Amino acid sequence: MENPHTQTAIYDVNSITIPSLTLECGSTLENVELAYEKTGKECGPVILICHALTGNHFVKGTPDNKGWWDGLIGPGSHLDTDEYTILSFNVLGGDDGSTGPGSINPSTGKPYGRNFPQVTVRDMVKAQYLALKELSIPHLHGVIGGSLGGMQALEWGMMYPSFIDKVFALAVTPALSDYGLAFNHIGIQAIESDPDFQGGNYPPGTLLKGLEIARMAGMVTYRTPQLFDDRFRREEAQSCFQVESYLNYQGRKLAKRFDANSYLRLLKAMNSHDLSRDRGCTLDEIAENYPTELITISYEGDLIYSPQYLEGFTNQVRSGRHYFVSTAFGHDGFLVEFEKWGSMITSHIKKYPSKRVVNG
Repeated sequence: MENPHTQTAIYDVNSITIPSLTLECGSTLENVELAYEKTGKECGPVILICHALTGNHFVKGTPDNKGWWDGLIGPGSHLDTDEYTILSFNVLGGDDGSTGPGSINPSTGKPYGRNFPQVTVRDMVKAQYLALKELSIPHLHGVIGGSLGGMQALEWGMMYPSFIDKVFALAVTPALSDYGLAFNHIGIQAIESDPDFQGGNYPPGTLLKGLEIARMAGMVTYRTPQLFDDRFRREEAQSCFQVESYLNYQGRKLAKRFDANSYLRLLKAMNSHDLSRDRGCTLDEIAENYPTELITISYEGDLIYSPQYLEGFTNQVRSGRHYFVSTAFGHDGFLVEFEKWGSMITSHIKKYPSKRVVNG
């Protein structure tokens, strides 16, 4: 007998064009492309997944090339593809199919490069909203994201509350901390000070040592000192310590696949993240009047995104619920150990609102 689920299952990797997009900085981009992955039940309630800094839209992937949240998504899994449509976009300004610094500028016929305008998290969310309109998706049951993806999720709840039912914000805070700004500054300076960067005019395919160093600085913040100590134990590998070899490998790996101008745009977008920015109120007032049901998850040992900060904000939200996950993985906890926290999402996803408000 044919599996009834196969009749409605979809897997689509494609892109959608937004005719025109005006950014917060005042620049207007024409024919903006957003790459996306869509999987799950055809015409099921739609759940939007927002990715982190160096992530992409491949959240489920394929059996041969699994996505970064494959362990959370699938038939009967925490995000059940037998019940929901799971959608993810590569962010505006990204480096995996969406319009960004590596894209062709239609007015010049050459890549934007350093001339690509600065984007914000709100620009990313606006682009996703317009892309959903182009895809004829009138409503989202939930928006979920961690880190930079969590920033997007929080902004979704502020910008388009009637379009969504629930916001799930993981490993994030309502504004990037000064500690986070400090590490981003190190990354930005490392890239921009690299002579091969050439002010952003480096030839395509250039491997920038500055980008490698920026990635290394980031990697130190993603996991806990305990995890580093338990994994490497001051052991040596040839002429260096294993931890040094590990960071060198991670730096080179990213530099080979990610555009430096895009990395800079995304770091600076993260720097701009503050829910109270230009809204004429404090973060406390934002929390007290947050217009969407909010579920947040923080992870033990997260160096940049304080669990206490996220918990305090969430507790002020009328329809807010915060969870804390004990882990040695720190910030990277939202990418692993799904058995510890996946059910926290499932329990809220399955609770439908009494009335769905459809915008447009």
